Amino acid sequence: MPAAAWLFFPWYAQSQVDRLLEGKPFHVEVSGLGLPGFTGVGFRSIKVRFITPPDDCSDAATYTLSLTNGLLSWHVENPDTSAARSLLPNAINAAFTVEADSMKVKPDPEAFTFCDRKPRITVNMELSRKNGFTLSLRPLSAIYNIDGATVTSEKLRLEEVSFKVRLNAGEYWQQGMDTLRVAKLFSDGVPSSVSNFKALFGSKRDPLKPCTLTLTGCSVELFHWKALSQRIDYDLKEKKSRFTLSLAEIPLAELPWFNRGGINTPSATGRVSGFIPIEFQDSTVLVRNALVIAGKGTRIISYTKEKKPLLSLDLGVGELLNKLNARVTLSSRGNKLSGLAMSNLSATLLGGTVTSTPVSFDQSENTTILTLKLDKIRVLDRVRLHGDFKGSLNGTVSGTIPLTIEQKGLSIRNAHLRSSGGGTITVAPPSKRQSTSERIFGPQKPDADYTFNEPDLVFSRLFNGNTTIRFSMKNLLRKTEGGELLLLSPKGTLSLGYDRLNPGIVSLSDFSAEIFGGSIALHHIDYDMQKKEGETELQLDNIPLQKLLDLQGTKKLYATGTVRGSIPVKMKNEVFEITKGGMTAEQSGQIIYVTTPEERAAANQGLRTTYEALSNFLYVQLLSSINMAPDGKSAITIQLKGTNPDFQSGRSIELNLNVEQNLLDLMRSLSISSNVEQIITEKALKMQKK
Repeated sequence: MPAAAWLFFPWYAQSQVDRLLEGKPFHVEVSGLGLPGFTGVGFRSIKVRFITPPDDCSDAATYTLSLTNGLLSWHVENPDTSAARSLLPNAINAAFTVEADSMKVKPDPEAFTFCDRKPRITVNMELSRKNGFTLSLRPLSAIYNIDGATVTSEKLRLEEVSFKVRLNAGEYWQQGMDTLRVAKLFSDGVPSSVSNFKALFGSKRDPLKPCTLTLTGCSVELFHWKALSQRIDYDLKEKKSRFTLSLAEIPLAELPWFNRGGINTPSATGRVSGFIPIEFQDSTVLVRNALVIAGKGTRIISYTKEKKPLLSLDLGVGELLNKLNARVTLSSRGNKLSGLAMSNLSATLLGGTVTSTPVSFDQSENTTILTLKLDKIRVLDRVRLHGDFKGSLNGTVSGTIPLTIEQKGLSIRNAHLRSSGGGTITVAPPSKRQSTSERIFGPQKPDADYTFNEPDLVFSRLFNGNTTIRFSMKNLLRKTEGGELLLLSPKGTLSLGYDRLNPGIVSLSDFSAEIFGGSIALHHIDYDMQKKEGETELQLDNIPLQKLLDLQGTKKLYATGTVRGSIPVKMKNEVFEITKGGMTAEQSGQIIYVTTPEERAAANQGLRTTYEALSNFLYVQLLSSINMAPDGKSAITIQLKGTNPDFQSGRSIELNLNVEQNLLDLMRSLSISSNVEQIITEKALKMQKK
């Protein structure tokens, strides 16, 4: 009979298991059993389905545990020394150990899947005999060392999960405190920036909070820097998690948005830290009053193509982002994560506020659209210019930024930013060493100060990087050693990166401004920043003639009336030339040239006649042409028609004037005296040092 029982064990084992577990809250199915040995039996699969009982905190739940290709072994303790035997006759303790190639656990409905390779589970049982040969089982304890398991939930996958399970009946099957580790997190098969999660976990609950599970001493790495949380509370009844994520000092240069792949040109410096209170319930994440703090030396840097700093944004020290609030709701389709929606996004940033329209992301559409609203962000004060540019800006920035985010990149459509402030930008390219004579009569310093007020920008950016900026401002003042040029209400459109073959071309179109009471405009110019060249045509309209004469440095010539015209300009490096420019008077006017009796007496007859004609010349026609070479040599022709009521009874007069001069030298001469004074002062200081 024992031999027959041993031989036919694989066929009747299932019925014995069913009889043994009758009335228990779990069911076991075995298949592919081998012939048992004295200490164990092999199997192809074991499937255990069990139900956790409901309580005041949670409903009943069904789980299925599957083991494949394993060995069930047992060890029976000496019944003479068994504590169970002294309490219950015919009772013995046995340790059952299951080892398998793999194990899988799934709840119903399938919210997650737990998988482990080469699991080893040991369960201590009390076996007793009730009536005759009927056996009864009572579990006493269970041990399972999880090491390298995987948990999958929709498109999220946790890898290398480790935890030591220790359960026993004496402690009402409550898990003691142990360290839970998750080494890697994947999203849709792609490694995420979250890794190396660690926390202390035990299933024993606080009597004052019987429905709360707590993880303590939590830490996680985000983008290779560590974030901490003292505790994470999970309410079983409300199914809500609460915790505050503490961000340690994070090097900005290590974040993916600023990582340039090299330490020589970091896009950001310094560190930030902060606190992010989070609530999670019913697929909704709430962020309440989060805080981000900037450390000393924290700034964002932009570079030229030559990897030289162009401008930086100094984030200061202290609160950078405060009162950050947001609601993020995860959506699913067919038990799969399909997208998310974000609403109620708001925060204070650099003294102002930023809010966002509700935004949703659907994986099927793969497009996210939102609009950020900025109100009085004090960002201009924090901008620093580098290289050939210096200066200071001030004021707040307000406006809206519509964003479209897709896999292929980021686009901006008709963002509108404005400021009531302004500032001064100095363009100061390095100057070459000059001799004394060159410094007196040579080229001016190329330094120029540009002061602007109340800028207003509307800009768009395509996915390929093409950027268009429509700008306007209250005024723009250009100041050099040669003088000042004030433009009122300048506006125009800048285009960058539109030429794929030559990305260094910057286009300016539809530019206009008020100048000298008139206006100046240009239709279009393409400026090649690599070759430093461009060509355009300036349109002048309603320019007072007296203003043009003042630019020539004249002291004795006065005129009324306005002119209009077009000035073709070619730029190359730091010089420009004018070819076939022309101007004409828009209406009649008056020209008065003041001379002294001594000047008239010293002049020849022809020049004296010209002096007299221009003493009170009423012109009805004024035509002018101008040409200027790159070295400044210019030729100006002026044709005048009109009368002088005080000269030759007011007969008609035609005057043709040709002026040849160097306009650049003329501008330089305005600052000769100051240059001489500077040179004399410098030489005197050198003599004192000797």
